[in-house]
Amino acid sequence: MTITTDRPLWNPQRPSGMPYHRYRPFHERVRVPVTGRAWPDARLERAPLWVPVDLRDGNQALAEPMDTPRKRRLYDLQVSMGFKEIEVGYPSASRTDFDFVRHLVTAGAVPDDVTPVVFTPARTDLIDRTFEAIEGLPRAVVHLYVATSPVWRDVVLRRDRGKVRRIVREAAELMARRAGDAPHIRFQFSPETYNLTEPDFVLELCDGLTEFWDASPDHPVTHNLPATVEIATPNVYADQIEYVHRHLARRDSVILSVHPHNDRGTGVACAELAVLAGAQRVEGCLFGNGERTGNVDLVTLAMNLYAQGVDPMIDFADIDAVRETVEHCNRLPVHPRHPYAGDLVYTAFSGTHQDAISKGLDHHARTAKELGVPEADAPWEVPYLPIDPADVGRSYEAVIRVNSQSGKGGMAYLLRTRHGLDLPARMRPDFSRIVQRATDDSGREATPGELYALFRGAYLTEGEIRLGAWSAPGDGTGFVCTLHTGERGYDLEGTGTGPLTAFADALAGAGYAVQVLEVAEHPVEAGTLAYAECRVNGVTAWGAGEAGSALTAQVRAVLSAVNRAVAG
Repeated sequence: MTITTDRPLWNPQRPSGMPYHRYRPFHERVRVPVTGRAWPDARLERAPLWVPVDLRDGNQALAEPMDTPRKRRLYDLQVSMGFKEIEVGYPSASRTDFDFVRHLVTAGAVPDDVTPVVFTPARTDLIDRTFEAIEGLPRAVVHLYVATSPVWRDVVLRRDRGKVRRIVREAAELMARRAGDAPHIRFQFSPETYNLTEPDFVLELCDGLTEFWDASPDHPVTHNLPATVEIATPNVYADQIEYVHRHLARRDSVILSVHPHNDRGTGVACAELAVLAGAQRVEGCLFGNGERTGNVDLVTLAMNLYAQGVDPMIDFADIDAVRETVEHCNRLPVHPRHPYAGDLVYTAFSGTHQDAISKGLDHHARTAKELGVPEADAPWEVPYLPIDPADVGRSYEAVIRVNSQSGKGGMAYLLRTRHGLDLPARMRPDFSRIVQRATDDSGREATPGELYALFRGAYLTEGEIRLGAWSAPGDGTGFVCTLHTGERGYDLEGTGTGPLTAFADALAGAGYAVQVLEVAEHPVEAGTLAYAECRVNGVTAWGAGEAGSALTAQVRAVLSAVNRAVAG
């Protein structure tokens, strides 16, 4: 049977059967008239003004909204991290929000360089309530919003453009009256559902408010353009932002802000491209909490800048403390794979990843030494790790975690960094097999302590063949010993080019044909730890020995290898 399709032969996907025809593409819903785009050639070279909205927008998305103690804890965290403009609530929406804003006033909790933002819809009674809440604050931004897109005008508000324009103007007049001549109060306007609103209508509303509120460079107005519900790929939002950026009146008196949501899962990309397109301010939540799929994640945005060598102007030096506070206040967990902050984002289980990371960390240490600088100041180039985990308070100990799919490089790295054991490269596959058998049997990962216990159990425990008294006469070219195998005992002598070859020659007297292939050693707390690879009666095995003297450690390593080869 022949199937007619416009897809290439290598693509076997077929129609899903889902009613996709019910949904219109963005270009049938809103026209974006930008031409000659500049944003694709722009670069992110500085941080925008970050504005966390966890205490308002994020709080509205919680099944259990925050009380004042939880709000205060989150607010204090944001202040300590360096946020300078913080949306603190929607005081006309609930007594809890109103009381929290009053708490900030009465507690004197607003530092000299921090500006609280309060949110209000365009209703007279709610605007009045908002101004009651902020009375006594040293400074504030009053944030006015109105839904402006055709679907909201037609379905929700049931008002045409003219009526929406009048609502905005009447609200702006009331806000101006309530603010009076207070220079410490600034205004912000959000045409909610901006990304579905006709661009000319947005400009008409924003320019009208800029003029009416008499914005100036030293007393600017903020125009905030929300992607209330994502409708298109991030480049479309960038086009929309660039269009307004180019055409706003009195542009030097306007702070252009964005508020992306994450309905399509592209909130971070929308925000980054919006900044490239001219946005100067970004509203979002720590870890992306918000209605539906959430607001844009300020942690990811800021750390993305950091990973490109740009100061995010926010302190994430203890990212676990940030996460723990947000989890406590939101009563929502942060995903273990969440960028930069999740429990597992700086870990590697895969053997190939672990090998690359361990080599990268070794290279980093050597580079720092060559440059004569601390490792914390050396340029960072480690495979699989976009930033140094130590910069955000994570330790290297958590980077490599071992389970049944882990590799020899990672296990060797953990033994070296945690227990001072530097396994020879040729020995690592042998130990890796031991660990994989153990983790396959247990079904879980092995801790560094368990790795060390596996090593000692495999290589440093007494076997069936035991060495009694021994000596290496003749300047080390001879070996005399007593050997015990089960119930049998042997008095043996051997000669060789050194003590170990002489020991191997002596072992032949007990029926063990031994060839020493490789020996390595290094100092440990107990003295010396030695490793030996031997071929015993045609079977190759590794052993290890620990002792106060190097020679004794080497002899014990050879004996360990013999035992392991004989035991199979």
